[in-house]
Amino acid sequence: MTNSLVPPAGPQRVLALGQLANSVGDGAYYVTSALYFTHVVGLAPGRVGLGLTVAWAVGSLVGVPLGRLADRRGPRGTAVLLALATAAAVASFLVVRGFLPFVLAACAYASAQSGLAAARQALLAGLVPAGERTGLLAHLQSTLNAGLAVGAGLGGLALHAGTRAAYLGVFALDAVSFLLCAALMLRLPSVAPVSAVVRRSHGLGVLRDRPYVLVTFLNTVLLLRMPLLSLGIPLWITERTEAPAWLVSALFVLNTGAVMVFQVRMARGVTGLASATRAIRRSGLVMLGSCAVFALSSGVSPWVAVGVLVAGAVLQVVAEMQQSAGSWQLAFDLAPADRMGEYQGFFGTGVTVARTMGPLVLTALLVGWGTPGWLLLGGVMLAASYAMGPATRWATATAGPSKEPVRQPVPVN
Repeated sequence: MTNSLVPPAGPQRVLALGQLANSVGDGAYYVTSALYFTHVVGLAPGRVGLGLTVAWAVGSLVGVPLGRLADRRGPRGTAVLLALATAAAVASFLVVRGFLPFVLAACAYASAQSGLAAARQALLAGLVPAGERTGLLAHLQSTLNAGLAVGAGLGGLALHAGTRAAYLGVFALDAVSFLLCAALMLRLPSVAPVSAVVRRSHGLGVLRDRPYVLVTFLNTVLLLRMPLLSLGIPLWITERTEAPAWLVSALFVLNTGAVMVFQVRMARGVTGLASATRAIRRSGLVMLGSCAVFALSSGVSPWVAVGVLVAGAVLQVVAEMQQSAGSWQLAFDLAPADRMGEYQGFFGTGVTVARTMGPLVLTALLVGWGTPGWLLLGGVMLAASYAMGPATRWATATAGPSKEPVRQPVPVN
């Protein structure tokens, strides 16, 4: 892996450009969607939250069958169709005027996004050699953060304008970004689908692979760091410390910038299962330290709290980058090459579950319990990180011959 933030020319760079295209649109969508649905569409905030919860629950359920579809029909074509479906779902928000249409549109959006993530992972696995995948995913994560930052800036301009036209422009931008993503993926070589003989042998699918299910569960626990940044830390700062509220934004910028600059470098040493589990163990130790430092920010003067919170955020983003690199390697290396879309669809449900259950868990632990809650959270993450090693060895010991590659890239039509 190089130190460059730009991946090598060829399929890897095209994948990164596709990631950049839709992440710009998503960044604008994320910062404006809540106000659009409440102020423009006219929905009550509680209904917006309920509708999005239902939507992402549906999205988590369809991720596996859509990933299996990518295996059976070919990941490139499936990814293109799901990118187009995502664009259509975003565009449908422009004409939504009631709660039920909103829920239906949100379910279509979440389902298409979940399936697209699985299909892209299967496409990446078919185009990129195993030893280069984690490095490319680090590039893609940096690209994602850069795109989200640009998109958030554009969304901020729409928020400043505060007009209906500005909000509609953001949603149109997001829809166009997925059209561009689909067009870029058409430039990639196709990857042949799984043979019919392999298809009939799957039975209950990934759920029968108990070691992989365990690895996914442990990774879901570690992914509680995601709502920690977006919800847990902001609530802690405003409810339990004397630090100024603007620090919430500053810590978000710190996290985003660090991932953009250092994720590729952090992933350099992760090249196999052993190095992946070591990286995850280190992330658990660092995360425990981060939680302990965050707990120290309560009951001190405002500027001392600021310094402590910044130190905790630095440790948190280091743990995040280590955990990300390790989990990417495990997700691919433990999945059968002939069922990559199905397995990546299942592994990706961890993100949805963490985002859905995380707010409830983190609110109870951090706001309700305070310092003991921080220490319990850090301890749980440490335990999950150390359990990943035995779970990985179990998965390796039970791996069958289906790990052998059965698909190869074929030229673009």
